Amino acid sequence: MKEESQVTAVLGVQWGDEGKGKLIDILASRFDIVARCQGGANAGHTIVVEDKKYSFHLVPSGLLSPGVTAVIGNGVVLHLESFFNEIDALSAKGVDVEGRIKISDKAHVLFDYHQLVDGLREEERGGGKIGTTKKGIGPCYSSKANRTGIRIADLRNFQSFPDKFRKSLATKFKRFRVFEYDPKKEIEKYYYLSRRAEPFIRETVSWVHERISKGRSVLIEGANAAMLDIDFGTYPYVTSSNCTIGGALTGLGISPKMIGNVIGVFKAYTTRVGEGPFPTECSDKNGQIMQQIGKEFGTTTGRPRRCGWLDIMVLKYSILLNGYSSLCLTKLDVLSEFQSIMVGVGYRHRGRPLHGFPSSLEVLSEVEVEYETFPGWQGVDLHQVTSFEQLPEAAQAYVNRIEQLVGVPIRYIGVGPSRNCLIEK
Repeated sequence: MKEESQVTAVLGVQWGDEGKGKLIDILASRFDIVARCQGGANAGHTIVVEDKKYSFHLVPSGLLSPGVTAVIGNGVVLHLESFFNEIDALSAKGVDVEGRIKISDKAHVLFDYHQLVDGLREEERGGGKIGTTKKGIGPCYSSKANRTGIRIADLRNFQSFPDKFRKSLATKFKRFRVFEYDPKKEIEKYYYLSRRAEPFIRETVSWVHERISKGRSVLIEGANAAMLDIDFGTYPYVTSSNCTIGGALTGLGISPKMIGNVIGVFKAYTTRVGEGPFPTECSDKNGQIMQQIGKEFGTTTGRPRRCGWLDIMVLKYSILLNGYSSLCLTKLDVLSEFQSIMVGVGYRHRGRPLHGFPSSLEVLSEVEVEYETFPGWQGVDLHQVTSFEQLPEAAQAYVNRIEQLVGVPIRYIGVGPSRNCLIEK
């Protein structure tokens, strides 16, 4: 495979869960640093190496490559207890984490009370639930925006931490009538967590810039995906951070001119977790087949993912937002179950074609999808395929047509769950 740029970003194209972790795991061996730029423990990557599964939620998945340093950037909201549970689990599976993880001192701390608030807010919405993971991501970003949050740097002077923590928490007691939470117990817990966190904490902005200036390479790992972006996604059924390329810049403190490549990762079909419009959703046996064969259950929550045909309108919109230099198509093997395959190539609303992705969810829920139908390659096992030319002609035609429709080259193609099941076109 060809070398990437010195700074390369890998981002999700659809509604998340596209398999970014696998591509990052494969590319990471050619980079010195893998950096996570936004989100929190609501994201999940599963890496399969020799039938051994590794789950990542907060730690960049590139850590499986020896010699790589992982950076958790300032744009991440960090639940420290979950972070330590994660690295302990990785260590138990033989992953060396010692001295290989840097946490930005500007990252915001996600506390247990943020998770409690997340659940309470979701209950208040009643029938209008968003489908949050209840990991406290939104409330923590709210604290950040309200300027009542606590950053990792604040843990380094623990003498002033209790007062800052109580002030941050005070608004939550006022806001909710039923709020069972023990501040003293949490403060005591963070006394020990802060001491354990100390060796990981760095001022990562200058640290990353210094290494780039010395020729070190950086792979940026985006969490979630474009259609979950707080500004550009299917609002309000989105996450609470910018999952598009802007989040990579503000979440690490780097400039646009530094990023040479942006790789977008998407599935050969479409999935989404939680609520919100989904124009190409299959509410029939086809959706059930995708869900079962593709093992479409969340790494973080275990929730089943809604499944449907590939949506070109989503891809084109995501390309506009992120300017992908190339694409990675994953889970092509799942479509081997189908005799024929459909792709949504356009939207019509009340008889009129739509030329862009609608912001109105009412419009999006009413669109009629225009489909193209492709012959499948039913029954052909793609797991042993090692080159594009070895794919069935129908699979090659499917990939080539997607490229033609979106105008961006598909460079990588996933043909199975393991690390080796990725081919270059």
